[in-house]
Amino acid sequence: MMLQNKNAVIYGAGGSLGGAVAKAFAAAGARVFLTGRNIASVQKVADEIIALGGLAEAAQVDAFDEHNINSHLDAVIQQAGIINVSFNLAGIDVKQGVPLVSLTMGEFILPVTQTLQTRFLTAKAAGNAMMKQRSGVILSLTATPGGIGYPFTAGFAVACTAVECFSANLAAELGVYGVRVVNIRSGGSPDSKVFKDALETIPDEMGGVLNQMENDSMLKQLPLMSDIANTAVFLASDMAGKITGCTIDVTSGTTAGLNYRVPRL
Repeated sequence: MMLQNKNAVIYGAGGSLGGAVAKAFAAAGARVFLTGRNIASVQKVADEIIALGGLAEAAQVDAFDEHNINSHLDAVIQQAGIINVSFNLAGIDVKQGVPLVSLTMGEFILPVTQTLQTRFLTAKAAGNAMMKQRSGVILSLTATPGGIGYPFTAGFAVACTAVECFSANLAAELGVYGVRVVNIRSGGSPDSKVFKDALETIPDEMGGVLNQMENDSMLKQLPLMSDIANTAVFLASDMAGKITGCTIDVTSGTTAGLNYRVPRL
């Protein structure tokens, strides 16, 4: 299995995508340490993994609190001996769908500061541990606005771009220690909870939004959570041992160019 004997810490593992990644890691042989603010949802994912024969442990960790992050990671390393993978999938509340010029300063900057706070703190903790080990992989996740001008995505787009820049710079600094840092850029997964909830709440509006997002992609379909999880498994594995300092695009071609004007034959 691709991640046999690997230890992975996943932040935000109680969310739909975090859970999907955790299950994919475990299925690939990794021992997964799952964290989140809501221990009930994190434990549920851990129990599902264990029921399938995987190795999983759940812990309540606030991925915005440096002391909490460091204490948990120290405990993981003391128990497992080494940390091979760190992946922060903690969710951030963002306001989108409105013009930039109509936002307040708080609405614009909040997702940027919150996203960078949690990504920086967890990557810093993992980076310090992995430098001593001389190995490890730090993964992050952004979305389509990180790579292309995308209207009405507000502060979320800026946060995505900032995370991609941070990931590349961190890779440049940690590479000499044998540590890889890679970002995944997703196109948004229609089977994730955020999209499912929106479809139930405002089905007519969201149906049109998803249709436009699909049309904006070259493949005319959006990546599912399994597509992101499978990409993460590969990047965390030794098969991707020479991949670092870059963003892997899993947007079905959206960021390569909007071609929705090309008719289907």
